[in-house]
Amino acid sequence: MTDLPLLTIGVTLLTCVLAVIGVHVYSSGKAQRQALVDRMAQTGEVVMPGGRRRRFSGVDRRLRTTTLGKRIERKIAVTGLDLTPGEYAVYVVGGLLGLYFVVGAIFAPFFGILAALIGLWGGNAFLNWQRVRRTEAFISQLPELTRVLANATQAGLAMRTALAMAAEELDDPAGEELRRVADQLSVGHSLDDALGELADRLPSRELVVLVTTLVLSSRAGGQVVSSLRNLTETLEERKETRREVTTMLSQVKVTALAVPLLGLGFLLLINAMTPGALDKMTGSVIGQVGTIVAFALYAVGYLLIRRMSRIQV
Repeated sequence: MTDLPLLTIGVTLLTCVLAVIGVHVYSSGKAQRQALVDRMAQTGEVVMPGGRRRRFSGVDRRLRTTTLGKRIERKIAVTGLDLTPGEYAVYVVGGLLGLYFVVGAIFAPFFGILAALIGLWGGNAFLNWQRVRRTEAFISQLPELTRVLANATQAGLAMRTALAMAAEELDDPAGEELRRVADQLSVGHSLDDALGELADRLPSRELVVLVTTLVLSSRAGGQVVSSLRNLTETLEERKETRREVTTMLSQVKVTALAVPLLGLGFLLLINAMTPGALDKMTGSVIGQVGTIVAFALYAVGYLLIRRMSRIQV
């Protein structure tokens, strides 16, 4: 027992030495890896992808082999989200289970099933909303894009070089989308095909006009600079008009969202005034059918209000 303090000190010193050696090995290995990445990036041989560690790789591999997985992958590709199909599927399933238990506990089990079905539709609607959001962000950058292309072509640069330069100067999403176009052009794709795929990924009338102008100018020649200058002014005016229309219709959009929320509020009020009323209401077939019809009417009203407030500029 008299040697216990010495033994403790010895073990502590040995642990410290091993910790120092481990830190040194880790730092030297990290420095060697970074030097290797920098050397390969300079030679252009390999570009090691960065980013976060992917989750649910097993689910992702199995899902990509199915038709549903390929469809999800195509939708995610045009949204700009840093997600894999496997991650998206797991998150959606987890969200559906959470909706079922939470809504079922607050209202009634039947409402949990309806919430899960609505959440399944909401997962697809979320991807569509992200695509529209990305398209709107790209449209807002079109005036700056046409200005950069006009300046580059006026300086004597070819359209391929002008697109690559615009990809470096513009922020995302325009920068990322133009980098895809530049990569396709660098591997031999024609300008028509590369720009056509861009218009398919981000469908909008403004982008179609720009793509048509660039394609026709590359085919038949002509005053590309003057066409881009005029297009820049037109896009600036359309951008201001779209902003004004969005501001004017904001109250209508809030109303479309408030109507179904009021219905849910009334259900909560009824259940608070008479505990168990929702369980009794959805305990019979007639009550379940009436609940489904009521939710369907709320959905139709929401869609009709959004449809009437949709103005194409």
